[in-house]
Amino acid sequence: MSPNPSRTVTSADGGTLRLVTHGHAGARPEHSIVVVCGAFLPAAIYAPFAAGLLKNLPGGWAVHVYDRRGKGASSPLPEGYSMDTEIADVAAVLTSTGARHLLGHSLGGSVTLNAVQAFAGQDRGDRHFDDPALVPARTAVYDPAINVEGSLDTRWVEDFSRLVDEGKLGRALALADREFGATPTLSKAPSWMVAGVLALSLRTPLARVARSVFPAGAAELKAALGERAAASDFADLPTDTLFMTGERSAEYFQATTRALAAAVPGSLLEIAPKGVHGSIPAVRHDVVTGLAAFFRGDPPPSDAQVARR
Repeated sequence: MSPNPSRTVTSADGGTLRLVTHGHAGARPEHSIVVVCGAFLPAAIYAPFAAGLLKNLPGGWAVHVYDRRGKGASSPLPEGYSMDTEIADVAAVLTSTGARHLLGHSLGGSVTLNAVQAFAGQDRGDRHFDDPALVPARTAVYDPAINVEGSLDTRWVEDFSRLVDEGKLGRALALADREFGATPTLSKAPSWMVAGVLALSLRTPLARVARSVFPAGAAELKAALGERAAASDFADLPTDTLFMTGERSAEYFQATTRALAAAVPGSLLEIAPKGVHGSIPAVRHDVVTGLAAFFRGDPPPSDAQVARR
C-alpha cells in the first residue's frame, strides 16, 4: 500500500474529489483532520505540511487533504459554481473520512468558516446544510481570506480573471500578490518587475501544475471575496475555533483574522512568531507546532501571542 493512499470521494452534485490520506488511514475520528487548501493550490503542495503536522501528533493521527474543484485529479468547476459547491464538498469529505477536525488555509479558511457556519444551522438562502453531526470538534483557520465589511477592494478580481483568460499568468499573479500583500518584498516592487519574477517561476515543473488551476482560481476568488461579510456573521461558530495568523503576514490577513476572532465568543486568537501567509505549505515550525497543540487539546506554545475571546 502507498504510504499516502489516495481515493475518490463523490460530492452531492456528482462531482469527484481526489483525497490523499497522510498518516494512519484507520485513525479514529477524533484523531483525524481534514485540510482545506488555499486558492490555486493542489493537495500535493500540502504533503510536507501534513508530514510536519503528524510529527507533532503522536498516537495514530491522520491528515486528509483533498484537491478542491478544478485542481489535481478532482472534477472541474461545475456550472453555477459557488461557495455552496465548496461547502457540499467539505461535507462529503467529512462524511467519507469521519474526521472530527477541520483546518483551512487562506481561501480554504473562508471555505472552512462558511462550511462550519452552515453545518451549525445558519441559513444560506436557497440551500440548507444544517447538519450538527458535521460540525467539527475543533476548527482552525490560518489567515482566512474573507472580505470582512469591505476590507478588501475586490474590483481587481475582474482584471485578474481577464489576465488569466489572456494567458498573462505572471501579471495575474503579480496583481493578486499586490492586492493581498502576501509577499512583503515583492509587493513593494513595481508591477512589471513582480510579473517578470513570477512569470519565471511559472516555468518550473511545480508551476506547470499550478498553471492548470488558474481558471478555477479566478472563479473561487470571486466566490470567496465577491460578497462582503460582517465579522458578526460568524458569531455563532463553535467556541473551539482557533483563528491563527502570522506575525509577518500581510496586514489584510492579520486584520481579518483578528476581527473574526473578536466576533466569536470563546474562540482562540494565536499570532505565530515570525509566521507569514505561506507558513503552512512552507511548514514553518511555529505554525505547525501551534496547530498541533490545538488539535491535541494542549496549551499553545509558550512563545505564541494568544488571546481567548
